[in-house]
Amino acid sequence: MAIVLGAIADDLTGATDLANTWANEGLSVAQVIGVPEEKTSDEGADAVVVALKSRTAPADVAVEQSLDALGWLRTHGVQQVTFKYCSTFDSTASGNIGPVADALLDALKVEFAIVCPAFPRNRRTVYQGYLFVDDQLLSDSPMKDHPLTPMHDASLIRLMEAQSRYSAGLVPLQVVQRGVRAIREQIDQLQCAGKAYGIADAVTERDLRILGKALSGHRLVTGGSGIGIGLPANHFGEDVTGRQARRSPPQVKGRDLVIAGSCSATTRAQISSALGIWPTRKIDVDRIVSNAGEIDATVKWAQNQNDGTPVLVYSSADPAEVEEIQARYGKDSVGAKVESALGCIAADLHLSGFNRIIVAGGETAGAVVSALDVKELRIGPEIAPGVPWTEARGEQPLALALKSGNFGATTFFQAAFGMLP
Repeated sequence: MAIVLGAIADDLTGATDLANTWANEGLSVAQVIGVPEEKTSDEGADAVVVALKSRTAPADVAVEQSLDALGWLRTHGVQQVTFKYCSTFDSTASGNIGPVADALLDALKVEFAIVCPAFPRNRRTVYQGYLFVDDQLLSDSPMKDHPLTPMHDASLIRLMEAQSRYSAGLVPLQVVQRGVRAIREQIDQLQCAGKAYGIADAVTERDLRILGKALSGHRLVTGGSGIGIGLPANHFGEDVTGRQARRSPPQVKGRDLVIAGSCSATTRAQISSALGIWPTRKIDVDRIVSNAGEIDATVKWAQNQNDGTPVLVYSSADPAEVEEIQARYGKDSVGAKVESALGCIAADLHLSGFNRIIVAGGETAGAVVSALDVKELRIGPEIAPGVPWTEARGEQPLALALKSGNFGATTFFQAAFGMLP
C-alpha cells in the first residue's frame, strides 16, 4: 500500500511530535529511525515519519540524509511530504533548515513551499512573520542561550533567506483568517513575485487547519508538528478524527530511567522537581572527556538503587556552566562526547532491566535511540502536547518517551511514569 503522508524530521523528538499529531488526527502512523532498508513493518500505515539526526549535522550531510529519506518515501508512493523541524526553528546561521528545504524543493521539482513552525498548543506562534515562544519573541526567549543552536533573530523571513538560495515572503494572519481562497491567492502573488517560500502566520489551531486545507495538492510542506494538523483531512476526509483508535500505553515491565541531556530551562525545572524524590546523578563531564570511568561508575550507581524507584541521570546545566565547559573543551567535541556517554549509559542499563526510559533533548534522544539500536516505534498515548509514549518494535521490550527539551510541565517525568501499568 502506498504511503499517503510522509515526513522527514530533523531529529528524534521532533519526529515523535509529528507522529503524535497525526495519530491524534486519527491516522495510523509508523515512525522509523533513519531510512529503512525495506518498507515499515506496519504495512497499513496512513503516514510514515522518517526520523533523522540531521538538525546539527553539517549542512551537506543533512541534505544528503534528507534526500535519501525522500527517495525512500517516493519509492513507496508518498503523495505529500512534510519537512518537519522544531517549533523554535532551531538552526545555525548556515542551516540546516534552508539548505534541506531547497534540496527537497529541487528534488520534487516544485517551486514553492509554506514555512510555518507554529505550534499553539505549546505556545509557539507566528505573527507578521515573527516567531514567538510563549509571549516572547524567539530572540528574547530562553532559546537565545541554546548551547548548539542559539536563536538571536525572530524574523522567519530573515532566517530563511539567510540559509536558503531562494527568497521568502509573508502569508499574513489577516489573509490566513480570511480562508482557503485568500491563502491560495496570496501564494500565487508570492510566486509571481519570485518567492519560493511563504512564511505563514498562525496563532491558533484553527489557523493551522485553514492552512492545511489550502495546502491540498502541495507536494512539499515545511514546518513544526502544528502544520501537520490540517493535512490529513485533505486525504482522508473531514471526519478523519472519527477513525481515532485508543492508543494504549506500552505494556512493558521493568525499571524506570530518565536520561536528560537538554539544557533548556524547562528540562532543568523538570530535573529540579525530581531532586530529593528519586535517586539522581549528574554526570561528570571532565571524567567523560578524560575517559576516567564515568560511564561504568554511573551504570553501577543506577543498578544499585532501589528497584521500585525511577532513576535520573543527567548532564543538563545552566547557560553559564555550559559556556564554561564549551570554552574548555570545544562546543562540538564536548557535545558529541556527552551524547555518546548518555547513549552508552542507557544501552547498558537497558541490558540490566531498565526497560521504561524517558529521554529529554533532541540530540540526546538521537544518541540514546542509536545506542539502543531502535529501528521503529509504535506511537502510544500522549503524555503532554507533542510527547507520546512509544514502544520500540522488536524482540526486546522497551518503552520510550522522547521529549523535546522545551516541552512538558514541571512534573512531566512523574506524570509519564504514572501512565504506565
